[in-house]
Amino acid sequence: MKGKFVAYYRVSTRKQGASGLGIEAQRAAVASYLGGGPATVVAEFTEVESGRRSNRPALDAALTAARVHQAALVVAKVDRLTRSVGFLARLLEAGVDVRFADLPMIEGPTGRFMLQQMAAVAELEAGLISSRTKAALAAAKARGQRLGGNRGGTLSGKARAKGREAQAMLAKRRAYDLAPLLAELQAGGTQSPSAIAKALTARGIPTARGYTTWSAPQIIRMRHRLGTAPKEPTNEIDL
Repeated sequence: MKGKFVAYYRVSTRKQGASGLGIEAQRAAVASYLGGGPATVVAEFTEVESGRRSNRPALDAALTAARVHQAALVVAKVDRLTRSVGFLARLLEAGVDVRFADLPMIEGPTGRFMLQQMAAVAELEAGLISSRTKAALAAAKARGQRLGGNRGGTLSGKARAKGREAQAMLAKRRAYDLAPLLAELQAGGTQSPSAIAKALTARGIPTARGYTTWSAPQIIRMRHRLGTAPKEPTNEIDL
């Protein structure tokens, strides 16, 4: 196995998290999957949370680290994820390659397809629940029970605005992913765009397009997106 990886572990109880039970088994599964070759684990994140909940700060941090390092996210077992539609959709939209240690042949486009199928199954389950709910409401209405009024409203204007902002938001996400690292460099005395570009290059942080060398203009554009530079108009959207 070659490349860079960010490992994500999850246990369901705080007792397991404190004792290491479950986490060590997951760590061993990930190590076995990587095979001890030239693969590099650039970061590890552990979540102590129920699989039913979608609020996972450690996962968000893991996805951010994977994007920063342009690494794959590796999970010990598929069941460490979830069947939540929203959660799986977040993984698909994160722009990160997800690997499963217990399914070593699932990666790249195949892995993404698997996530899509998992999301589809979860959506089907949610749809079936919705259908049963609607049927129950229809039955209640047939009995003469009042169910509420018209909520009205349209989304056309907001939808168009979101469409126009989508590309800019993607560019900003990359800048925000790197913001803590930029702050760390600046706090250590690395201030100029050229110096920051050299520091990112030295640390092996790839650009959004996968290049290993940064330039001062890229840092300037990032600062504009973060609002930490003098406001000057720019039409650039790629780092």
